[in-house]
Amino acid sequence: MDISALRSANPDHWNKAAAIRTLTLDAIRAANSGHSGMPMGMADVATVLFEKHLKFDAAAPNWPDRDRFILSAGHGSMLLYSLLHLTGYKDMTLEEIKNFRQWGAKTAGHPEYGHAEGIETTTGPLGQGIANAVGFAMAEEILRGQYGKKIVDHHTYVIAGDGCLMEGISQEALGLAGRHELSKLIVFWDNNNITIDGTVDLSCRIDQVQRFKSANWHVQEIDGHDPAAIDAAIVAAKKAGKPSMIACKTHIALGSAAQDTSKGHGALTDDTVIANTKEAYGWTAAPFDIPADIKSAWEAIGARGAADRAEWEARLASISERKQAEFKRIFDLDAPKRLAPTIRALKKQMSEEQPKLATRASSEKVLEVVNPIMSETVGGSADLTGSNNTKTGDMGVFDTDNRKGRYVYWGIREHGMAAAMNGMALHGGLRPYGGTFMAFTDYARPAMRLAALMQIPSVFVMTHDSIGLGEDGPTHQPVEHVAISRATPNTYVFRPADTVEMAESWEIALTAKKTPSVLSLTRQGVPTVRTKHTTKNLSAQGGYVLADSEGKRQAILIATGSEVSIAMAARDLLQAEGIGTRVVSMPCMELFDAQDEAYRKRVLPAGPVRVGIEAGVRDGGWHKYLLGNRGREQKQAFVGMEGFGASAPANVLYEKFGITAEAVAEKVKALLG
Repeated sequence: MDISALRSANPDHWNKAAAIRTLTLDAIRAANSGHSGMPMGMADVATVLFEKHLKFDAAAPNWPDRDRFILSAGHGSMLLYSLLHLTGYKDMTLEEIKNFRQWGAKTAGHPEYGHAEGIETTTGPLGQGIANAVGFAMAEEILRGQYGKKIVDHHTYVIAGDGCLMEGISQEALGLAGRHELSKLIVFWDNNNITIDGTVDLSCRIDQVQRFKSANWHVQEIDGHDPAAIDAAIVAAKKAGKPSMIACKTHIALGSAAQDTSKGHGALTDDTVIANTKEAYGWTAAPFDIPADIKSAWEAIGARGAADRAEWEARLASISERKQAEFKRIFDLDAPKRLAPTIRALKKQMSEEQPKLATRASSEKVLEVVNPIMSETVGGSADLTGSNNTKTGDMGVFDTDNRKGRYVYWGIREHGMAAAMNGMALHGGLRPYGGTFMAFTDYARPAMRLAALMQIPSVFVMTHDSIGLGEDGPTHQPVEHVAISRATPNTYVFRPADTVEMAESWEIALTAKKTPSVLSLTRQGVPTVRTKHTTKNLSAQGGYVLADSEGKRQAILIATGSEVSIAMAARDLLQAEGIGTRVVSMPCMELFDAQDEAYRKRVLPAGPVRVGIEAGVRDGGWHKYLLGNRGREQKQAFVGMEGFGASAPANVLYEKFGITAEAVAEKVKALLG
């Protein structure tokens, strides 16, 4: 690679790109860890994008109509941090760059959403960023359909590496983008042919260009170090009418002794290597020092979008006050005022009618009254629409001929669906929810985990949540999956007992601003257990006394979801024998744990024997309630699953696995001795 030729051909461009490269070298040297190679290789692409195309204003990082830039190859985080510092983002100071990867710094090892302005999503797990970007692009299309081009009209740009494209989620993402002709999505592939283990062909010989073409993408191949070629490719991509992939042939760790080697992927910290690399760049400034003329040129790029933003603000001010207020409301994640009374009315109706419904059907009933009053909800299912009950008649289907549509047929893409939902939530203005079977939490989990980490309120509708789904058998019967979600920090896991608890759970999920929700829903019908109407949202307490004991309290039955009705039936059996029994419904353990100690002690007082009932494994947090607050090992038990399920009708399975009212009553009597 002739570095001197690159320098002399485009000196102004070269110096700006060299600022990214040298900040990367200095920060990683100071941290003694990081990934130098990608920022050094993609600095030219990033410089052209930010200088000539990206619509942003460093002084207003959260301007809703900005272009989004997503670094899917998140290990190259110093590329993003350098760009944010150079263009003048106030919280990306030089001190933050110097503290790269250190305690308390905004410059974490991989970009983390919420740490610093300008970081649009948390990336690092490869492939997540490109899948998030599909959600960003879909959100832009939906909101443009709702508000018009003068209010919403922007692009989503992504830098993805070989690793992102090898991950299976990338296939789900590019298939979705091509199917929906997301023309505002532009992906730069850092085609450097290097992974940690060596050259890409050690493990992959896929023709990525043909793969994208076959998925209905516009594809170009360019020299990733030629600024004129980069510029021309972006111009062409914007006109393509479909999602665009620009294959940028680059050299990892450009200009260093580690160029084009797997060593260049990681941290370049040797002083001699760094000095020689800077010499090749023609860079004579001290570490972390950006010459004033180069810094001012970058800051001018950061300020370039101020005029665009001002024009957009004027256009926003020109629409009706009602539309302006609605736009602000949805981006602030505020629920409409009509939501609470709508939920209360449905609860009252269900308490009076007392239907026997699967909670997946209960969920649909809630959505039928909620979706018409919340324009920001976007629903979908991973090819299980009729089973997940996620579609309501008012939504319209999102498609190439209906950008206002709010229902997405995701196809059999649980991982891609969940990651794209996160992208929608991160974009702003939408509240996405998507459904699949609870057993396929395994396929969606990496994105579910990142929703929790990023503190965004995506809603994962997981139906067929236990052995109660019946004949499909143990491959589809989740026994450990509720426990997996409960073990994830910052996640609400709702397992509602009936339509009333379902309505309350949805109300919490749709008003949360920093916590994702998992709705654990049944296939089988369950009776209404909340037969007395209360305006208060009892599920917001996480657990509450559904039915108290008559006479001396000797037992407390704690149950969730479909097993609450079993607990109620067991209570009847026990009370008939003079054993005073309280039933506690526990729709959300996380919310119960958040209550004050006095409330939790009132619900679960010391003394009575305790039995937990759930058609899953005990490891789902049950020890806290069975043994906590002076609970005793010899006075507690759990009725649930110890292994996998089997293929049979649901009622047979519950009987064979001993999850019955009779079994619960016998367990209580055994504990009482």
